[in-house]
Amino acid sequence: MSSNPPVHSRIQIGSVGTRSARAAYPTFLSLQESLHLQALWAWRGLYDAFRWNVVFSMVSSDNEIRANVYKSLLLNSLSLISIYTFDFLLNPLVQDRQQWFHRNIGWFYQALWLGPVVGVSFYLNSSWCTLIAKRTFVLHKGQRATAPQSSTYSGMLKAVATSAYRVVMVFTSVIISFALRNIPVVGSTASFIFLCWVDAYYCFEFVWMANGLSLSRRILHLEERWAYYFAFGLPSSALCTWGSGLANAAIFALTFPAYIIMAMHARPVPRDPYNPTSDAPTVPQGTQDDSIRHPSPLVPIRLPIFTVVLWLNDWIVRILSVGGGGGGKRTNNGRSRALSDTTTQFAEEGAAVELMPQTSPRRFVGKGGRKLD
Repeated sequence: MSSNPPVHSRIQIGSVGTRSARAAYPTFLSLQESLHLQALWAWRGLYDAFRWNVVFSMVSSDNEIRANVYKSLLLNSLSLISIYTFDFLLNPLVQDRQQWFHRNIGWFYQALWLGPVVGVSFYLNSSWCTLIAKRTFVLHKGQRATAPQSSTYSGMLKAVATSAYRVVMVFTSVIISFALRNIPVVGSTASFIFLCWVDAYYCFEFVWMANGLSLSRRILHLEERWAYYFAFGLPSSALCTWGSGLANAAIFALTFPAYIIMAMHARPVPRDPYNPTSDAPTVPQGTQDDSIRHPSPLVPIRLPIFTVVLWLNDWIVRILSVGGGGGGKRTNNGRSRALSDTTTQFAEEGAAVELMPQTSPRRFVGKGGRKLD
């Protein structure tokens, strides 16, 4: 007597297995749908970057924010006036003069007036922007920032390490921007696009740190929402492309408090880059369901925008860490971890906390070896 199941039973079992395998296989949005979503996210970032009504409302309703914004506005205006006084008045007057005094008046002006004014302005502006960000966070969220810095000696050392790494990161970002500008044909455009992301990063850095995100999670959060953050940084970057390097920095410092307030009230999208239709009410008809639908493989989920910046940061920190025992820590498999993943995370005391809850787990997709986690 044969023990094999009937033919119709084998067919039924096979069809169930096929449906199970098909359900387990990841589904993707079309290229058109993915590009449509990226355009929607970019539009949302541009909208959040023009919410000046929120800025005016916060400044007019709170005395502490208003006082710090006015101080920042006055001091940065003084810096900008001093820079343009040299560029448009003093420099043309002494440009072709041969006398020693005329040839060196620009140096005297920059060393005795412009340099100290700009330096003090940037230092004080950083302090005032921190106060503005903290106050805005309290008013908007109803709570204080997580993981405040300790007043102990160890806490002060961590704060110094964090500030030092941020200075290095600004320095390396400027270097990469100038390097991109020297690329033939596309250099200026590439430099401008990169600066859009850099400006957006520093506008949102206060928000991320207040929510307890470490450096690596901040970078990850931006790189996975590259369309939104590019559009958010577009207006401030466009304002900072018309003058000299020092004038552009002063213009950014002048508008920085306003964009911090906008960033505090912004809602970066998508909430889950690996299942973007879960919170996209305006996606094309028929794309919303309960299943996870990844973006098209032709549209990257994450762009490695700050990879070179972090590599340069780690390289500079290793050079400066003379006698500090070398580079980053080693993991269990022997791979050396970057300093940006160890030292700075410890210094910032940031827990890796998402700004918004994920609606679905991230998955490894085996199609073509493409990794979606």
